[in-house]
Amino acid sequence: MFVLKNVGKLLFGSNSQESMIELPQGQLYLVRPLSPKGYSELIFKDAAIRIRRTAQDFQYQLVVQRVYEEGEAELLAEEEGEDAEIDALAADRDEKTFLLDEAVHFRIERRSGVEKVLAWKDLSGDVGDLYEFVCDPSVQSAQVDAFERIAKQCQYERKYRKSHTTASDADLRQFEFDDDEQPIPQASPIHSPILARSIESADAMFQLRTEANMAAKRDDARHAAADPVPATTSRYSEAPQEEPSASARPSHPKAPPSAPPQPEPVEILSHELAELHFFDFPSGSFVLRDASVSAQVSDIGRWNYWLHVASKDKEWLGISVVADMNPVFNFEFLSFIFNQFTEDGSAYSWLLRFKDQDALTRFQEGLMQALWEQLNEQKWAKVKERERQYVLDAFEDLKMEDAPIEEEEEEEEEETDHDDDRPRSEHYDTDEEGDDVETQPQDDDINSGLAVGYKHDRSFVVRGSKIGVFKHHPNDHIEFSTNISKVETPGGELFSPRKVMLHNEDRNMILQKDDDPHKLYRMDLEYGKVVDEWNVHEDIPVLEFAPENKFAQMTHEPTFLGVSKNALFRIDPRLSGAKLVDSQLKQYASKNDFSALSTTEKGYIAVASNKGDIRLFDRLGINAKTHIPALGEPIIGLDVSADGRWILATCRTYLLLIDAMQKSGKNEGKLGFEKSFAADSKPQPRRLTLTPEHVAQFHYETGQGVSFTPARFNTSRAGEESSIITATGPYIIDWNLKKVVRGAKAPYIIKRYTEDVKADDFKFGSDQNVIVALPNEVNMIGKNKLSRPTRESIAGDFQRLSTPRRSSGRVGTRQSGRYKLGKDDVVDSPY
Repeated sequence: MFVLKNVGKLLFGSNSQESMIELPQGQLYLVRPLSPKGYSELIFKDAAIRIRRTAQDFQYQLVVQRVYEEGEAELLAEEEGEDAEIDALAADRDEKTFLLDEAVHFRIERRSGVEKVLAWKDLSGDVGDLYEFVCDPSVQSAQVDAFERIAKQCQYERKYRKSHTTASDADLRQFEFDDDEQPIPQASPIHSPILARSIESADAMFQLRTEANMAAKRDDARHAAADPVPATTSRYSEAPQEEPSASARPSHPKAPPSAPPQPEPVEILSHELAELHFFDFPSGSFVLRDASVSAQVSDIGRWNYWLHVASKDKEWLGISVVADMNPVFNFEFLSFIFNQFTEDGSAYSWLLRFKDQDALTRFQEGLMQALWEQLNEQKWAKVKERERQYVLDAFEDLKMEDAPIEEEEEEEEEETDHDDDRPRSEHYDTDEEGDDVETQPQDDDINSGLAVGYKHDRSFVVRGSKIGVFKHHPNDHIEFSTNISKVETPGGELFSPRKVMLHNEDRNMILQKDDDPHKLYRMDLEYGKVVDEWNVHEDIPVLEFAPENKFAQMTHEPTFLGVSKNALFRIDPRLSGAKLVDSQLKQYASKNDFSALSTTEKGYIAVASNKGDIRLFDRLGINAKTHIPALGEPIIGLDVSADGRWILATCRTYLLLIDAMQKSGKNEGKLGFEKSFAADSKPQPRRLTLTPEHVAQFHYETGQGVSFTPARFNTSRAGEESSIITATGPYIIDWNLKKVVRGAKAPYIIKRYTEDVKADDFKFGSDQNVIVALPNEVNMIGKNKLSRPTRESIAGDFQRLSTPRRSSGRVGTRQSGRYKLGKDDVVDSPY
């Protein structure tokens, strides 16, 4: 069966969301000892703090929740009114959530008398900022001791990805940070030096900051005693301040791995001097490891290539030159950023900074030659100069922020009825409590394919030999409609479709069996039954197929297109016998290894291959107007904007966005589909990748490398494309097309799920709603649920996926401004 849940629900129930321990009373402060914004801010006057599990193994949250006195919540809601409630919902007024990671340096201080203070770093704030929870005197010391012990155990599990039951006392002591930090400053307004601050001179403020910086330098000096190589924060760092992540690795990569033995080079392709910087997870920035290293790219034989970085005194690293290193060249900062993956599953990010542009150019040419030859097993010297420059351009990081910065559009968060926003079974009754909703799969299959309707608001999800039908609703809702329980041939043979495509105003669906590429099947969706079996051609298999034009599935157009390894052709179901149209067949003598195709609104055709090249046609049966050279990786997915301006190709580790508009020459203003590019002109490629820092953190969290699902533009007849959606592992990723074009840094937002995303696509006519198929779920998610890559968003804020359960006297959820205390909040229950 198909499990339906709104994205605001916890995946597979709420059992993993229990509170492990709680201190029931205290005050939460945000203390900024070095900030001119003010010394101390009282966040919650009355609050409780707890440690809570998440739906992700070995992930825990530190949660501080505001506590209302009896009647206070109702009075506050009445005073604020409806608009204020919506604002409070967006601001998370009543709860603060923090990932319990060693980077926050969680610690407890017991002061004279009975005062007990819990403190942790504000990683999103300024240097020195920290949160303090001041316990009420009624909180017992034994409770605080137990809270501290459980906090250490949670950090141990997150770091080592295993149960704390194997940890010794010495193992847990590494999460005591009292020796590494200054004493926790006073948070109470009684002790806040507000008056003193008001009369301090600028010199005194500078002295306070200097003392803090000197303390930090003393700490660095202590660490440097163990490591003779200085580790100073790089002023060229572009890394955002993100949450260190968790993976199957034993610990945070605070120090680089040892270099392996270096193979004997057959030929040296480039050799340059540079600075070496290493991405430090806890600080979220690049740190200088060596001010002078030699970076050498060499051919070691049999289409294998090696990058070796060393100084006079130390072998720093040696890695194979492969696509997984995610190379990014930035000429503005004279830098080269890349990833290193080790045998134990760890991922690291490095940065080489060169002395001038010429040195970086020479290094780039050598490395790109190695990467291209490794992928294509062909010598770089045989490639035309024009195609070489295309490859080099594609791997350059575009000039950052080279266009005026546009104001961020505020995402509108609409008020929803939370009580009507729960999983529904097929026999759902609005008068029922909803506890009978089926939220677990009842078969061994998983969701594998997705087709989004253009004509009607429906999505179709392939699950083994079944197809689930889902209806789209406003406000990011999707509803299970029906289940086509048996997909079988007209002869009664049950099969699982390999590929599906909506057809004929979304009334039909074209299906293909995995073991018979010479046949296609037509399902009548009104009857939920396969009614036709088409023999396409005895000798030419159908590897991929696509609509005759971008919006053909909204019309009665009967024909559509297909490709084999070396042929492009039209399929016409109206023909008797074989359905392939011989007069509209373009077959190549060489094996081009075609892998994907897509069409524009006018019916222009783009065909990609496993070699990585792309051909552009204005019609069938003739040679391509434009041939776009390969970068090396196979293309697994292809999409084209409706007007033909943008071509979007998906490779395993990157996306390729190509501008098909000609900018100069006699064909200026023409598309590459219509006229060939002039000899002195070329398409403009943009290689879209996750930043190497994010790749390393994704890998650290999931233990997986990058492997994108086929990327797609948002589609609409009313407007231009504005977004690109894809996924890798459990992450949905949305690229902003305007930001990509202007060269913005990391122009994407993400959302993490607890399971890998199997398929994804935009709802037709919108760039704000995405349909997501997980192994056992189908969701519609609003773009306002995605966020910039940060420590929290990469680790996954799974509390926001929790399923609220009805209880007497409760209104709304804990995240909403309308939340009223219910019975479950009043009764102190261990369950």
